[in-house]
Amino acid sequence: MIDEKINQRYLKKIKLFQKYNKHYYDLNEPLVEDYIFDELKLEILNLERNYDYLNHKNSPKNSVGFKPSKSFKKIKHEVPMLSLSNAFDKDDLLNFEKKIFNFLNEDSNFVIEYSAEPKIDGISASLIFKKGKFIRGLSRGDGKEGEDITENLKTIKDIPTQIDSKNFPDEIDIRGEVFIQNSDFKKLRNKFANPRNAASGSLRQKDSKETKKIPLKFIAYTFGYEKGLKIKSQSEYLEKLKEWGFKINPFNKKIKTIDGLIKNYNEVEKKRDEIDFDIDGIVYKINDFKLQKRLGNVANAPRWAIAHKFSANSAISRIENIEIQIGRTGALTPVAKIKSVNIGGVVVSNATLHNEEEINRKDIRIGDTVLIERAGDVIPHVISVDLKLRNKNSKKFIFPHICPSCGSKTVKDFNFTTKKEDAVRRCSSEGYECDKMSIEKIKHFVSKEAFNIEGFGKKIVENFWNLKLIKLPYDIFKLDFVKIEGLDGWGKQSVANLKYSINSRKTISFEKLIYALGIRHIGLENAKLISKNIKSLQNFIILSKKNNFEDLINIDGIGETQINSLKNFFKNETNLNVLNTLEKVLKVKNAEIYKKDGLLTNKTFMFTGKLSNMSRSEAKSIIEQNSGSIVSNVTKKLNYLIVGEKPTNRKVDAAKNLNIKILDQSSWLKMLK
Repeated sequence: MIDEKINQRYLKKIKLFQKYNKHYYDLNEPLVEDYIFDELKLEILNLERNYDYLNHKNSPKNSVGFKPSKSFKKIKHEVPMLSLSNAFDKDDLLNFEKKIFNFLNEDSNFVIEYSAEPKIDGISASLIFKKGKFIRGLSRGDGKEGEDITENLKTIKDIPTQIDSKNFPDEIDIRGEVFIQNSDFKKLRNKFANPRNAASGSLRQKDSKETKKIPLKFIAYTFGYEKGLKIKSQSEYLEKLKEWGFKINPFNKKIKTIDGLIKNYNEVEKKRDEIDFDIDGIVYKINDFKLQKRLGNVANAPRWAIAHKFSANSAISRIENIEIQIGRTGALTPVAKIKSVNIGGVVVSNATLHNEEEINRKDIRIGDTVLIERAGDVIPHVISVDLKLRNKNSKKFIFPHICPSCGSKTVKDFNFTTKKEDAVRRCSSEGYECDKMSIEKIKHFVSKEAFNIEGFGKKIVENFWNLKLIKLPYDIFKLDFVKIEGLDGWGKQSVANLKYSINSRKTISFEKLIYALGIRHIGLENAKLISKNIKSLQNFIILSKKNNFEDLINIDGIGETQINSLKNFFKNETNLNVLNTLEKVLKVKNAEIYKKDGLLTNKTFMFTGKLSNMSRSEAKSIIEQNSGSIVSNVTKKLNYLIVGEKPTNRKVDAAKNLNIKILDQSSWLKMLK
């Protein structure tokens, strides 16, 4: 559904852009300063990003001939291109290091050497070499698969196409960042909003001859998979990259303490404006590859690396309104609608207020003049209120105790750990009776981590909802495509693409389905744990109908919070109906419980007592890597109880009574040989 006010606003901006463009380029008589011109382009691009139906031939994205293409072949990464966790202050770094110490079972006397590498604000790329020859180049994509942009990458002079060094690996996936230097970007400001957009648009052109015209640079910094790489550390790898003919970041350093990292961070930040390429922070990696391997990954990020983002950009603005957004789990989030302001090259009109307690603590009111801060990719938020400029007639903001969407009571859960109420207030509805919750649930259902239905974005969910085409998740698989083809902005090809995307997702893994349901406290990792233990959708439906999830308490990582959340979710008849209907329209693949070749296949383990030279987390990770599984209670399902120093006698006695085999640490480790 087209919002006519938004459309008219968009067309006015396009007309103004055309006027500025003509005077700037054709007549060589600029009407406004460069930054105003850039802000206008950014505003147009943001409107197009937020409203799918906005598109004009004279848009900034269409006026330069470098339109991104969807025609590139998608190829799976041999090793996923993971994202990084973020740090913004010293406490974040200390917490990062503490987690490393705990995982490795080391105390604070243990010294970690880091490789500190400035984070270039560019586009990630993967370069695959075999026998020294560059054979394929991929974009990051979604981290699991990327676009084949080989020919475009070959136009970059910094990327060697043939490496004849004797110590070059037989196969290697060299990864790095494609970017444009600020000095070079000055010549391209008429074509792109910023250097990053310029690099991205250039890499995704169909014609590599056009890409060649753009002065792209490449800096290498890591690798995915390798065969024959004989190095022990990140710093050694960077030196090898130089030896092989690659460019590396000239500001890389080896540093041993958190204080040393902070000192280097401050020094680089001061020089930030002098550097000829955009950087938005510093990446810290544990230098030792053996330690990296031990630490492994958590979710979609490595345990051994973190990105320390630079200080936030801030600006003064005025709160024009406070709106309450309702998430898929019922959380009420206050959002400040502020007078549009440019913060760090981004036009900002919204700022999060976090929760009810935050509003009360800072006494934030409609009409207040406030300081807005934006740090990296973090959502802008209100730092403080200028009380001197407050209107004497302003009224304290009252947080709603009734859901503004469905009229249900809003509640705060009691946290049994803190013995206090949660800061977040929630709609008490558990199902799809709350319209706002329902829309957010469906957005979650089609998202990348869930069903990943390409072309079914948030705006389409909202439009289809408003048109009553969808009400519940299973409606997606029963859409009337003939009716959709008659809607504004839709044609035969776009409808065909959507139909193909939906049909291609009718086969899905069990864990993805669990996650897609949007059950509170059941994230992707918990969904994996549940799927491995319940094994199939059929078993899950049986449990949901009985509302009996007690057995799941034995799963390591699943606690009473998750159990209660599952029970509350399936007390609702609509939720049960959704699950039963999805079973009929989908093909759900049973969980792949074990690897066939694992040393510990079909074996379950439990630990009690302190292990030597190894943390509990590392031990669990070793078992899972070898296809074993962890349980958290002594039951008949347990095969081995591994006993360390000062074990819990109750667990040992229970294991003896059930004739469960008891092993010390050394006996367990022998099973892995």
